[in-house]
Amino acid sequence: MGKYVLKRVVLAVVSIIIVSIITFFAMNMIPGGPFNKEKATSAEAQEQLEKRYNLDKPLPTQYMLYMGNLLRGDWGISMHSGREIWPDISSKFRVSAKLGLWAMVVATILGIILGSVAALNRNKWPDRLIVFFTTLGTAMPSFVLGTLLLLVFCLQLQWVPAYNPDNPNYILPIIALSVYPMAYITRLTKTSMLDALSQDYVRTAKAKGVSRRKVIFLHALRNALIPVITYIGPQIAYILTGSMVVESIFNIGGLGSTFVSSITNRDYTTIMAVTMFLAILMVVANLLTDIAYKLVDPRIDFS
Repeated sequence: MGKYVLKRVVLAVVSIIIVSIITFFAMNMIPGGPFNKEKATSAEAQEQLEKRYNLDKPLPTQYMLYMGNLLRGDWGISMHSGREIWPDISSKFRVSAKLGLWAMVVATILGIILGSVAALNRNKWPDRLIVFFTTLGTAMPSFVLGTLLLLVFCLQLQWVPAYNPDNPNYILPIIALSVYPMAYITRLTKTSMLDALSQDYVRTAKAKGVSRRKVIFLHALRNALIPVITYIGPQIAYILTGSMVVESIFNIGGLGSTFVSSITNRDYTTIMAVTMFLAILMVVANLLTDIAYKLVDPRIDFS
């Protein structure tokens, strides 16, 4: 297992480097620049700004300087605000992480429960009802659901207050973010459970007189969770970083809004910092997912 983890770490590092190269050079190849604004900047001031951010050097040199600083823990200074980027990323990510993790917890728990119920009641009314709502959940984008929830429960019924930074309410954003992964996990769990319940080891356990509860939870569900874990790992990283539209709908100042504003302002250093942060988060989530396979099913051989 140690060799496998080492191999995965090396591949993760290579993936991050490839992402950094593509992002950096593609970003700099787009016409325009971070200091090209409606109000013209004097030639002297623009020259000083370019020198400060190393924009006066060749692109390969700029990239090497940036990566060298990043390896030392320096995420750079925003070209838009002139402030250090890392404090802003860390504070905004706490908001996105809290929202995303709660959404993923809700989606995972409800998805596994509903998927198991649907599998154990195949072709019965609970199964058909669950299939109907999961199909509806997978077909509805989170930003559409978020807008409907905001209009109905905040503006019309006024059951839930709108988001307030001093007294945050995450109920509606969590629902908007959790519906799609919950629906997908439900369908994935149902398919895996049906496959597990048809295996020989389940029939053998039943023949030996093992209780129905043990057959379901100890034998079938444990093996049915492997495909679910495959989905949950990358989805956690995605939901932590891909909630920018939902954050905008509910006026939550998370990392997604920072990323969008950095692109709008052509803030190269912030774009690179957020992209690298998300890339690291994604590869770490995938690595932890692969390691979790072994914990769920000891039969898996990493060699």
